[in-house]
Amino acid sequence: MRLLWKLETLLLLINTCAGDGPLSCPVFTQEPQDVIFPLDFSQSELRLNCAANGHPPPRYRWKQNGTDIDFATSYRYRLDGGDLAISSPHTDQDIGTYQCLATNPLGTILSRKAKLQFAYIEDFETKTRSTVSVREGQGVVLLCGPPPHFGGLSYAWTFNDNPLHVQEDSRRFVSQETGNLYIAKVEPSDVGNYTCFVTNREARRSVRGPPTPLLQRPDGVMGEYEPKIEVRFPDTIQAAKDSSVKLECFALGNPVPEISWRRLDGSPLPGKVKYSKSQAALEIPNFQQEDEGFYECVAGNLRGRDLSKGQLIFYAPPEWERRIQNTYLSIYDSLFWECKASGKPSPRYTWFKNGELLQPGERIQMENGTLIIATLNASDSGVYQCAAENEFQMIYTNAELRVLASAPDFSKNPIKKTSVVHVGGDVTIDCKPIAFPRAAISWKRGTSSLRPSRRVYVSEDGSLAMHNVTRSDAGPYTCTATNQFGVAKDTGGLVVKERTVITVPPAPMDVTVGESIVLPCQVSHDPSVEVAFVWSFNGHVIDLKKEVAHFERLGGESIGDLMIRNIQLNHSGKYLCAVKTTLESLSAAADVIVRGPPGPPEDVSVEHVSSTTSQLSWRPGADNNSPIQLFTVQARTPFSVGWQAVSTVPEILSGKTRNATVVGLSPWVEYEFRVVAGNSIGIGEPSESSEPLRTKASVPVVAPTNVDGGGGGRSELVITWESIPEELQSGGEFGYLVLLRPAGSAAWTEQRVPAVESCSFVYRNESIAPLSPFEVQVGVYNAEGDGALSAVAIVHSGEDEPQLAPRGTSVQSFSASEVEVSWDAIAWNRSTGRVLGYEVLYWTDGARDPMVGKIRVSGNVTSKTITGLKANTVYFASVRAYNTGGAGPSSPPVNITTKKSPPSQPPANIAWKLTNSKLCLNWEHVKTMENESEVLGYKILYRQNRQSKTHVLETNHTSAELLVPLEEDYLVEIRTVSDGGDGSSSEEIRIPRVSSK
Repeated sequence: MRLLWKLETLLLLINTCAGDGPLSCPVFTQEPQDVIFPLDFSQSELRLNCAANGHPPPRYRWKQNGTDIDFATSYRYRLDGGDLAISSPHTDQDIGTYQCLATNPLGTILSRKAKLQFAYIEDFETKTRSTVSVREGQGVVLLCGPPPHFGGLSYAWTFNDNPLHVQEDSRRFVSQETGNLYIAKVEPSDVGNYTCFVTNREARRSVRGPPTPLLQRPDGVMGEYEPKIEVRFPDTIQAAKDSSVKLECFALGNPVPEISWRRLDGSPLPGKVKYSKSQAALEIPNFQQEDEGFYECVAGNLRGRDLSKGQLIFYAPPEWERRIQNTYLSIYDSLFWECKASGKPSPRYTWFKNGELLQPGERIQMENGTLIIATLNASDSGVYQCAAENEFQMIYTNAELRVLASAPDFSKNPIKKTSVVHVGGDVTIDCKPIAFPRAAISWKRGTSSLRPSRRVYVSEDGSLAMHNVTRSDAGPYTCTATNQFGVAKDTGGLVVKERTVITVPPAPMDVTVGESIVLPCQVSHDPSVEVAFVWSFNGHVIDLKKEVAHFERLGGESIGDLMIRNIQLNHSGKYLCAVKTTLESLSAAADVIVRGPPGPPEDVSVEHVSSTTSQLSWRPGADNNSPIQLFTVQARTPFSVGWQAVSTVPEILSGKTRNATVVGLSPWVEYEFRVVAGNSIGIGEPSESSEPLRTKASVPVVAPTNVDGGGGGRSELVITWESIPEELQSGGEFGYLVLLRPAGSAAWTEQRVPAVESCSFVYRNESIAPLSPFEVQVGVYNAEGDGALSAVAIVHSGEDEPQLAPRGTSVQSFSASEVEVSWDAIAWNRSTGRVLGYEVLYWTDGARDPMVGKIRVSGNVTSKTITGLKANTVYFASVRAYNTGGAGPSSPPVNITTKKSPPSQPPANIAWKLTNSKLCLNWEHVKTMENESEVLGYKILYRQNRQSKTHVLETNHTSAELLVPLEEDYLVEIRTVSDGGDGSSSEEIRIPRVSSK
């Protein structure tokens, strides 16, 4: 018997190891699905799909209604891969349940069961349907009566052979459950022939019934009556999870009833529900557990109402919550598998092995989804399936059980050839051969058996563990594994190396923000061991590539110092240097404190605001590791340039101060405040600004300055001043108070100027004599009262314009663009009017392009040159005197013609000769055009190359001689001279320097 068992084991091992790759049991990739096949398509071929993976590739067979299909005798059935092909399917022979089985040497699996059904619909009977007679206002039901069929139907009705279907509305409804047409209240337009159309989608066929005539009875109109529900949904409806549930409800009645829906438990209808146009159909898509319950339809009109209710019961086919997994166990072990599925109602469980129902026995127990097989043997290997089934569906989960038996084998898990450990360290040498059943383990060091101790022992899994290793522990170690099928050995070596020690650890540091520091980390180690340094900050590894702006590692093989450049406040914390080798990890840490200026103060608030003060409070921000020594309050207004420090009480705000009174504010100005903190490191960032607040109003205290005036017309006193800026107006309704009186008088005349932006006032009085002196003061006021007055200023009243015109006006032309106008000064007195200066008016008289100009001169000037004029043009000019009262009469006009334009052509063909320091120049005479002035002579302009000062030599000839210094380039140009002015210049000529040698 034992020999037979060993033979079975040997065959299993050969089976597992042979072939192109590892064996794998069949796993379905495609399973057959339920099919409803059109009966009229019976001449074609029907195919049920089935496919599975596995190695070797599986073979397939099929069952029909639980019986194996014999493909040798059933000529209409054939296998195509794993698919079942049925030619010319027939309802009598082929209807039923089909199941696919996939088999390879490891076992067999069953597919889900698939139903094959045949869809059809027969023709309506051809006999004539009876006429339906109703009174107007009465409800009616027209019966469809579909012919024999299988498969889902849809219904539609036509009226009087109209190709368009009868449209559903609140009065008409076609039930997709009964197929009948319901008219809640008949109208005269409804009279005619109605035909029912029935479509079977699975059968791919539609049929048309005989027409049903609808006539209106002549015996009057039906009166109003209460609703009567004719289309009701069942009392109980089973609704599948994720399905779409449709409920129908329609009533006859006069007036036409209105349909509404509700849930009897009082909860609202699901938001996902959909209604038909008439509200007669309610659809609940994606039906879930929370949607089940009692639903009620209410049909109501003025005469009453009718109710219909039913219960929706949720059900769900099984779904796996826990599947079984492939399991490889040693012979004599025990198997425990559990499968679990959800579903409503709760599923029951069945177990299969290699496609056959598994029966309980002495070693095999099955209960509520669990399978236990005790004392496994080779015959228990195979493919198992757990099936979960309720009344709606059956599902399967598959797994392979492979029972293994073998002698110990190190080929796949050899002992590590060399294990390395440092002195004083711990090491484990694994010994995990493949063996079924598990092998017994023993160890040798060299040729001597190991004696277990507290420092050296064999763990439960057979591994050799050593603690506090010494140099003498180095050497070869051999593991021997034994079970009833054989013995195997494997050897590995242990190498012991010196420990790694941190000799210079990082030290705590206290630094100022912006400095650069180096944290040391240096080690001693075994020369044959590579050392890696890893720095972390507050528990996070520093990425030296990403943080290159601040962090850099310094040193070589035994040095791992960390440089931190331009250290910042957020660099305060714990720095840890981790030293890692293949044998051990060690670390040392140090705290770095970075001190910096304080952070911004917080919660700045303003209260108790007066006209010139406000109460301010705040909370200090972070001190950034250096105590706060002082605070400064800053303010900003719409009129200030940025933020400015303000005066406070107390004057000095120490680091412990939390509130202060700001003084010296301007009344009626909107202020924002912020607080800045400082410590021994420096001044920190400011706080966020406070909400803008306006100080209270007060009487203005700043008087206008630069009070002056004068000018204006006769009987006018013009007073001017500099307006007061808005920030000094101290309140609303701001204005100016003007006080005036003739010089030497006692009584003041008072005038208020309410305009805020005003800077002048004109006082008019017919009794004012010209140029009379007045004493003037300008003050300010606002809604709070009158404020300060300016100092007294003397201002003279207005005067009349001059009464006399200048005499002796003359004009002469200087060039093509300049003339000079001259006149005699006016001897004036108070009766003829004061003269402050003169205005020269000039103009042309051309109709095409007239020009007018005006130039003023002040004081006793009696001539003025006018420039920018046109050449060879007649100009007129006159002169008049002016004062603050205006301009007087003009002198009689005089005229002059400007000179012709200067020559437009520059001197040409310029030749030069340099002898020693004498430069000789020659050029051609310039010929002028008819409209140009004659050439009177020439100007030679010359200068040294690096100087801006230009020398001029004039001549009436077409040649000239110049003396030029040595060793310097000269630049020379020549231009014409005429009555009309200087003409165009020649191009600049460079004369090279003369060497002194």
